[in-house]
Amino acid sequence: MKTEMSFPFYVKASLICLGLFAFISMLSIGQQILVPLIFSTLAAILLSPLVAFLVRERFKRGLAIALVLILVFGIVILLTVLLSNQIVRFGNALPELIGNFNLLVNEAINWISYQFNISVTDLRLWIDDRSSEMLTGASSEVGETLISTGASLMFVILIPVYMFLLLFYQPLLIEFIHRLFSADKQKDVNDVISKTKKIIQSYLIGLMTEAFIVAILYSIALLALGIQYAVLLAIIGALLNLIPYLGAIIAASLPMIVALATESPIYALLVLAAYIFIQFIDNNIIIPRVVASKVRINALVSIIVVIAGGALWGISGMFLSIPLTAILKVVFDHIDGLKPWGYVLGNSVPVSPHAAKPKKKVMAKS
Repeated sequence: MKTEMSFPFYVKASLICLGLFAFISMLSIGQQILVPLIFSTLAAILLSPLVAFLVRERFKRGLAIALVLILVFGIVILLTVLLSNQIVRFGNALPELIGNFNLLVNEAINWISYQFNISVTDLRLWIDDRSSEMLTGASSEVGETLISTGASLMFVILIPVYMFLLLFYQPLLIEFIHRLFSADKQKDVNDVISKTKKIIQSYLIGLMTEAFIVAILYSIALLALGIQYAVLLAIIGALLNLIPYLGAIIAASLPMIVALATESPIYALLVLAAYIFIQFIDNNIIIPRVVASKVRINALVSIIVVIAGGALWGISGMFLSIPLTAILKVVFDHIDGLKPWGYVLGNSVPVSPHAAKPKKKVMAKS
């Protein structure tokens, strides 16, 4: 007679913690392999309907994939060429911008010295000490920067290759997933695959739509204020805005610095006000109608996974955190033992069963 082994709670908790530690360590070690592969997988899922359409039109699969990739990368190159003028101008004007910003820093030092009766020399020594510490830390990371630059070039080369192979072998990979499970689980497998594809496609399309609208709004605001390099800063801001909650802060900082260096502090405040207004429109009108309805992850989990993704994989981890969490939610919702975890990732807040119920009035007997 077989007896099931039962472990105390602290043993189970310890095993779970060890497993999570090992899993996160593997994700960190395999960053250079996993990040481009995940980006390529998401892009391949997004482009798969277009490839399927061309295949239905009797194009060979390899040719259909090649045409789609040429179209996508052609659009990227075209946008780069259109922005090249502003990119070159911004690069040439960068030393002047830095010089103007240093003048503003000097004026700020003099103002602080006058207002708080602090010696200008002491302030400059403090700033120089902080700057030297930052430069020392930066110099120790020069080698890492060179390595990361090489990794970025490899990243750019690998993504098109991965995308082509993933799209080409898509039927084989889907069949492999089906063969991992028994016949009675095939319906659930189909459901998970179809929902995952739908979520990723709609989420990425929603993000691109949001980025396009926000870029237009940023451009209008910066052009109206007369800020230099308005279109370039607007596009950079719209891309940074794709990082939930944190990207908007960085997106507003860049044009504010340019406004401080080229105009006056009042323009920086106007830029901040314009970006706050656009963020209000984005958070209350654009995201609820375009993006949020596609991925139902609650705000608390979103912030946690974005910060955790940034700590694990940097900027790439921030971009990937929400779609990967959405995929996990779909998988958890279809596995009985993991359904509570899928529930806690969602944004449906139940009415507490312990809420105080209104007391019924008791009629006094006459």
